[in-house]
Amino acid sequence: MSLPTEKKRLARKALPPGLHRDTLAVREGMPASQYGENSEALYLTSSYVQPDAATAARRFAEEEEAFTYSRFGNPTVMMMERRLAALEGTSGCMGTSSGMSAILLLLMGLLKAGDHVVCSRSVFGSTIRLLQGEMGKFGVESTFVSQTDVDAWRQAMRPNTRLLMAESPTNPLTDVCDIAALADIAHRGGALLAVDNCFCSPALQNPVKFGADFVLHSGTKYLDGQGRVIAGALCGPEDILQTRMLPVMKSGGLTLSPFNAWVVLKGLETLSVRMQAHSARALQVAQWLADQPQVARVHYPGLASHPQHALAMAQQRGSGGAVVSFDVKGQGADDLRARAFRVIDAAQVASITTNLGDVKTTICHPASTSHGRLTEAQRQAAGIGQGLVRYAVGLEDVGDLTADLQRGLEQLA
Repeated sequence: MSLPTEKKRLARKALPPGLHRDTLAVREGMPASQYGENSEALYLTSSYVQPDAATAARRFAEEEEAFTYSRFGNPTVMMMERRLAALEGTSGCMGTSSGMSAILLLLMGLLKAGDHVVCSRSVFGSTIRLLQGEMGKFGVESTFVSQTDVDAWRQAMRPNTRLLMAESPTNPLTDVCDIAALADIAHRGGALLAVDNCFCSPALQNPVKFGADFVLHSGTKYLDGQGRVIAGALCGPEDILQTRMLPVMKSGGLTLSPFNAWVVLKGLETLSVRMQAHSARALQVAQWLADQPQVARVHYPGLASHPQHALAMAQQRGSGGAVVSFDVKGQGADDLRARAFRVIDAAQVASITTNLGDVKTTICHPASTSHGRLTEAQRQAAGIGQGLVRYAVGLEDVGDLTADLQRGLEQLA
């Protein structure tokens, strides 16, 4: 969103061009108020006083820029939007009440009855349900394809395809898509590409550099970094956000609260150093897991054994990210589920919860939690078996984390 004219007079010295993203993560935002605060202000207000009735009429008619009502715009939310847009390299950003509301905003802003979407079948379970269930009720068709099979994406294209959607890496198997290849397929077919960048964050990956049009975020994860709030964001071209998404935001109320925006805004300041620390620990944990006899397979892009390792290193600034998933050994679905549960229940350091992106390591069983609402056929198509355990590495000592995992794996002997 553009900076309201009434705030321009308060602007501090403009930032010089060409600053590194780490600097932008600390400095980009809105000017200070008349009080000159160094830390960004939290504007807890539902509405804004107008100087007179005529001015209020112009502003509500969007003939004059200014804040009117916090469902339409808020200074703290705008600060977060500007900072995240700068980190992702997009011209615009819209904060939303959750990551799923960012996806809903994208779909409602771009699509209509009769349109078609091509989506990775490995995306978050709620995304699949949103496309198949809710959007399907209103005449939007969806085709789900392999995350990594570029030809499958190309073959799924139709004349009415308007959007391609992918996560990279995916939750929970960390499959990596070729963003540049998917962008080329989308644009050749007159469609747009949206990439969920939740696992990497802009600290490790910028999808627009590889041709993506939109970048989706659950701010609940690494952008916040401490599991404190629910938040989301949609980054993309400012003109499309203003013309297609803003009307949906105003009418639908998918608005991010000022307090949650402020928490994410402050989280962005430490995003880069946190992601480096998370990723370094995750690599050590993944390497340790790969040597354990009770583990059938480790899913982590930072390992050379990962099918898309080279692509991940090219797209993710040489980092594997912070999420490691692994399959325990066993016989049959019931046995695998029971064995995975034993590993999880033995955790004394890691938290048993489905959230990720926290400084606290979390552990969960995707097939019965984050992807539990999918059918067994959908889970199998996505490669999510009953023996899969997801381990989102936090900032604890690696020795303590591997010892915690060892306690669980010893239950399988």
